[in-house]
Amino acid sequence: MTSSLMPLLSAATAGDLHMSTDVSVGPRPLRVLLATARYFPYSGGIETHVFEVARRLAAEGVDVTVLTTDPSARLPAYEDAEGVTVRRVRSWPRNVEDYYVAPGIYREIVQGSWDVVHCQGSHTFVPALVMFAALRAGIPYVVTFHTGTHSSSVRNALRGLQWAVLRPLFVRAARFVAVSGFEEQFFTKSLGVSRDRFVRIPNGSDLPAPPPGTTTDSSLILSVGRLERFKGHHRVIEALPEIRRAIPTARLLILGTGPYKSALESLAESLGVADAVEIRSIPAGDRERMSAVMAQSGLVTLLSEGESHPVAIMEALALRRSVLVARSPGLQELADRGLVRGISLTTPSNGVATEIVRLLRDPMTPTLTDLPTWDQCAQDLLAVYRDVARRRVCAS
Repeated sequence: MTSSLMPLLSAATAGDLHMSTDVSVGPRPLRVLLATARYFPYSGGIETHVFEVARRLAAEGVDVTVLTTDPSARLPAYEDAEGVTVRRVRSWPRNVEDYYVAPGIYREIVQGSWDVVHCQGSHTFVPALVMFAALRAGIPYVVTFHTGTHSSSVRNALRGLQWAVLRPLFVRAARFVAVSGFEEQFFTKSLGVSRDRFVRIPNGSDLPAPPPGTTTDSSLILSVGRLERFKGHHRVIEALPEIRRAIPTARLLILGTGPYKSALESLAESLGVADAVEIRSIPAGDRERMSAVMAQSGLVTLLSEGESHPVAIMEALALRRSVLVARSPGLQELADRGLVRGISLTTPSNGVATEIVRLLRDPMTPTLTDLPTWDQCAQDLLAVYRDVARRRVCAS
């Protein structure tokens, strides 16, 4: 498919971004399709991003549809919530997280009438269908990469190859949205496109206020993120015996779902700290419970090998939690800004323990001056959509 597209695909040009907030196209509302591989009730950073943005756009009068996949074949094909239409199509094979196919994505896009298609994510095969369908239908599309890493070195290698193969589609995007400086720099170089093609719009950080009377437990460590090895939960477990020698009441709560759960449980058992480790999840849309759990924690950790712009950490900062992260892509810049404490990925377990004990005893409360919000994220995206739609009308 790629070779046959090559003669058709060349780098698009883009001018200045006009920050109009008009949400109509002539006599009708602006029609925006947010295409994402997964959506609620599945949990994750991209899923939360799309959920938070979509409902705010709808509240502004935008006609918003979320197009996503349903590998389980058990979720509603159509759903309406807070003014947002959700359309789910089947994907195959079931229980495959990255490299699955969903032909219904193509059909929904080419048969629809959208002013802008926003491709949310870049690490599955879904973005290929989204961009190709939008291109064939003559609809301008915007791409947010939402990069990260993976526990499998094979999958990480395939992602690089995938981005290279899909470059002819990527470069035809009307605009690129980077959620972090790392993404902007990485894709400017890897795609060979001008920096002015990018708009940096970070994830938001809004959570409802915790319930009245919620108190902080200075011995509770919270490790957040999907249960994959690259997320680094095991690094906190490995440090827990040393932590408990200094703080005997220290406990670890891991919030997430994924295939690495049994390995984490076995590790805790082998180190003799199973009674101090709890692994569970919170339903994706239950923002109140997430707020309560975060507010109770004495320290939030994410010792991941790489993130784009982690939603959970931004939420922790919004609640003024002390945070420890690995100095890895996407997290390094948060440490550089002084919002979180950062340590090297090569720090041994006793060094991790030392940092955690220090932060439990003397929390690093972030000074919040310009923390991004979902309201601002939605408004900035709306400005991008209006500019892209305006250029389409002017070109026709």
